[in-house]
Amino acid sequence: MSSTSETTTRPGPLSGYTVVDLSRALAGPHAGQMLGDLGARVIKVENPAAGDDSRSWGPPFVGPADDPQATYFFSCNRNKESIALNLKDDDDKQVLAQLIERADVLVENFRGGVLTRLGFSTERCMELNPRLVILSITGFGHDGPEASRAGYDQIAQGEAGLMSLTGSGPDDMQKVGVPIADLLSGIYGSYGVLAALLERERTGRGKVVRTSLIAGMVGVHAFQGTRATIAGENPAPGGNHHPSLSPYGLFHCKGGAVQISVGNQNLWHKLCAAFDIDPETQGMATNAERVANRPAVISLIEERFRDYTAEELLEKLAAAGIPAGIVRSLQEVYQWEQALSQGLKISVEHPVLGEIDLPGPPLRFFDADTAGETESTPREHLAPPLLNEHGDAIRRWLEETR
Repeated sequence: MSSTSETTTRPGPLSGYTVVDLSRALAGPHAGQMLGDLGARVIKVENPAAGDDSRSWGPPFVGPADDPQATYFFSCNRNKESIALNLKDDDDKQVLAQLIERADVLVENFRGGVLTRLGFSTERCMELNPRLVILSITGFGHDGPEASRAGYDQIAQGEAGLMSLTGSGPDDMQKVGVPIADLLSGIYGSYGVLAALLERERTGRGKVVRTSLIAGMVGVHAFQGTRATIAGENPAPGGNHHPSLSPYGLFHCKGGAVQISVGNQNLWHKLCAAFDIDPETQGMATNAERVANRPAVISLIEERFRDYTAEELLEKLAAAGIPAGIVRSLQEVYQWEQALSQGLKISVEHPVLGEIDLPGPPLRFFDADTAGETESTPREHLAPPLLNEHGDAIRRWLEETR
């Protein structure tokens, strides 16, 4: 547990690197948070009037009535410092220029042309710091016929095809339950930043890394994408069952449901042996047949499962060697011993709320020789900052490093 009251160098693979995060809402902030999780010093630049848009996104809000805190903001701004700058003010622009001079990475997700109009074109930024890596995230890409469109997650999920794959059927298209386009573009963006930093070690120069919400969506089309591009199919929502494997999905049982993944013929035979099913049942002998006859397969398996509770089924499936699981609520996830063992819930000290729990970083680092976890795995974290919480300290740092 760590306080945000002091700006300190934190351990991690990116310790010693400085990121200036001009982004707001989610895609850019998520990328900046990932870099901060790896030990980079992330300086979040915010509008003095209200700060990042997501500071007002709620409910839920928590804390005192005269200083409510949006939990949305907390989801994408751990391990950062905050400074408020008015980028239309000449003095504050000079502060930003000084930050860019000292930065390794600049993250921005303005609409195309906005940063240039503010006086920080790519050319100006690279003049200030030729080693700078710039991450630019847009909604639809920085060029092309629709580059000027504003990008929002649900629109991107629809436009880039993900919603056409998600839901119970063709008449029930659904968005994913989290802002997945924002999150994936942030993940892809941080991955691009790391590649550019590695390349900089060879060339001595930075560069611009560009991605977009629609690129993040298309980037994870996976086998559904090749169904379209190679097989000429137009995939539709398939609910909670796999379009190419059967049985693979959610099956109801006594008082609940379990999920099973029968990914090969060996597992099919194991499942059949455990639940008294003839593996050569007509229309079910091969995976292709089972996919073609999915409703009959589901009906047969749920008939075999109906007298078992989920807990009983999990035990029986585990004994048979069948991959299986339940569907947990989020509150259950954050109480789950396995999730806790992976560091997926952390505690931080917030200046208004006191000690709070946050979802934890998804990476851990181990020594190849001893197999012991190293200090590169973050163990102490900064709470999401208050607006301008570190402004004075950052300005002092700029003065000291002139």
